[in-house]
Amino acid sequence: MPAMPRDVLVAQAVFDLMARTDGFDVLELMHDLTTHTVRLVEVRSAGVTVLDSDGRVDYLTASDEACRRLEEDQVELDEGPCLDSTRSGSVLGPVSLRPPGPGRWPRFTSRARAAGYSSVASVPLRVSQGTVGAVNLLHSGPRSMTGVDLQLVQVLADTAGICMHQRRTLMVRNEVIAHLETALDSRIVIEQAKGMLAARLGSDVQDAFARLRAHARSRQLKLTDLAHLVVHGHIPAELDRTL
Repeated sequence: MPAMPRDVLVAQAVFDLMARTDGFDVLELMHDLTTHTVRLVEVRSAGVTVLDSDGRVDYLTASDEACRRLEEDQVELDEGPCLDSTRSGSVLGPVSLRPPGPGRWPRFTSRARAAGYSSVASVPLRVSQGTVGAVNLLHSGPRSMTGVDLQLVQVLADTAGICMHQRRTLMVRNEVIAHLETALDSRIVIEQAKGMLAARLGSDVQDAFARLRAHARSRQLKLTDLAHLVVHGHIPAELDRTL
């Protein structure tokens, strides 16, 4: 069977997720996971929710602002596919949000429809000792997500889980969750930085975030470290330009 262009993209995505040094940033790994997911499955948005040490679900990252708001909504409302998949550790969906829609998430479904989404799905984010979160897919448009799509996302999520598990030493599940809690703290700094940069440059926050990631990657900086610089007023000259 000859290789297809998408096969090459999948192989590149798996390699990119695995090719991490000892000092890699967990939050950056999750950003890359959502980026590859959106590109390969052709969903509109993807996000990651995780468990903290007390068993609470929180959103960690999202591919765009609309997805971020819905991830936050689900945590606030305590309902939605992200929470169900994270808590159950199982694949969920695809679930159509079109009327009459799923009765189990009435408030989330209303907000997701208003944002233009037509279906949702989630796959668990796992390490060897169990589930630590979920990768969430939000889709709009005529083409529905398929079981094969979810299998592909599960492969990407499992690759990220293996990467976390093998980082430096074989971490137990609680240690992985501790690293994810650190990433949750980093998320707040990054959101502050992209908001400040967007206001300074007169751009939207999604463009500001793209600039932050591109700058960090081109200079082999941790995204969190760059965000700290921006928040404290030390904005690199290359970023401090009108878009």
